[in-house]
Amino acid sequence: MQTIWAEQALLADGWQSGVTLRIKADGRIDRIDSGPPMAGSKRVGVLLPAPANCHSHAFQRAMAGLSERRGEQPSDSFWTWRQLMYAFLDRITPDQVQAIAAQVQMEMLEAGFACNVEFHYLHHRPDGGAYDDLAEMSARIAAAAETTGIGLTLLPVAYQFGGLDKRALGSGQRRFGNDPDRYARLLEDAARALRGLPGDTVLGVAPHSLRAVDPRSLSELAALRPDDPIHMHLAETIAEVDQVQAALGRRPVEWVLDNLDLSDRWCLIHLTQMQPEETRALAKTGAVAGLCPLTEASLGDGIFDAISWTEAGGALALGSDSNIRISLAEEMRQLDTSQRLRDHSRAALATADRSTGRRILDQAAQGGARTAGRGAGRIEVGAWADLVALDMGHIDLAGLRGDTIVDSFAFAGDSRMVADVWSAGRHVVQGGQHIRREAITSAYRTAVKSLRDGL
Repeated sequence: MQTIWAEQALLADGWQSGVTLRIKADGRIDRIDSGPPMAGSKRVGVLLPAPANCHSHAFQRAMAGLSERRGEQPSDSFWTWRQLMYAFLDRITPDQVQAIAAQVQMEMLEAGFACNVEFHYLHHRPDGGAYDDLAEMSARIAAAAETTGIGLTLLPVAYQFGGLDKRALGSGQRRFGNDPDRYARLLEDAARALRGLPGDTVLGVAPHSLRAVDPRSLSELAALRPDDPIHMHLAETIAEVDQVQAALGRRPVEWVLDNLDLSDRWCLIHLTQMQPEETRALAKTGAVAGLCPLTEASLGDGIFDAISWTEAGGALALGSDSNIRISLAEEMRQLDTSQRLRDHSRAALATADRSTGRRILDQAAQGGARTAGRGAGRIEVGAWADLVALDMGHIDLAGLRGDTIVDSFAFAGDSRMVADVWSAGRHVVQGGQHIRREAITSAYRTAVKSLRDGL
């Protein structure tokens, strides 16, 4: 039994002072009491729910900073960036994937995330042939999670075609591809790869996008794991919207609304190219919007309409996608400041009873837990102990109380404010650093050196 005493804690029913949490050996919160600290308790200044990082492609972390030059094309975009990513994939090995994933997960934890929802589409050898173990790469993500102690929701990605015309996968894509039968076997093998991980581990399903799988197969893919999360990229770029409309006769969001049985199992990623009526209708389905504001800005995707979405009752979550920068605070800030820039406003997502930072954190924690299939997102009895403690000695937090703490973290702070993180009760960040930082970072340095040589 662990005990944590917090001077201030953001519980499921709001802020409370002088709180003791008792965490069972299985990682769930057992009791929440008020009063002075118990002997032997870990003391913290402020305790918050730690969100899940709802969308990550771990291997792309090693590309950070390598895609900021323009080639011979008159303009650069998501599509030209993707070509660099494909070239990068011709070189990466399973050992490198494991080292990079561990670095990513460590940085997520140090940023205040408790869970990695890994949208994992790198499955095979560079020529597209399967490894001896079909789930070799999934096992490497699992091994990284065993090292870091992060909660893991693994989403092996279904990827079959090179476009909506069903053309064959090209160079750089072959490592992703599976026909329906092999994808079903991959899921079974991935489940075996996860068996040694803790009880908060989840396996879900991820059809990559309308352009990469047969849209008619989406219901069958969802049925492969009927009680677990299902994630899909949707309406990310103007070109994608145009391609889907030309091929299917409907815009992407229109098509899924007309053809899929959407529910709170679904997480639809990006959604940066929606019409107002699409935003309102999709929000009402219960599907979560998986937002990655730093990556969406980096790739020039567009701005998700968080104001209309939340006004329609939509749930949202935050992820780091390409992992060029892993920061809970900065994802929160980018989400709100993009709304401000578009609408010439301030405190765009605040409400009468909740500040901007508080409202975004509540959404990210609760929506993130749904996208991860994880009983977390709130500090309450029975939930996984996914917790982040901030350093109240930081100059920008000293003397603050309540929602203003979260605002200062999101708008004046960064990961250096994070003091401690627990993932399902595993106390993996202590004093602002991961407990295995040195070994994880050393392995990452070795992995990326050979990858970057000659680029």
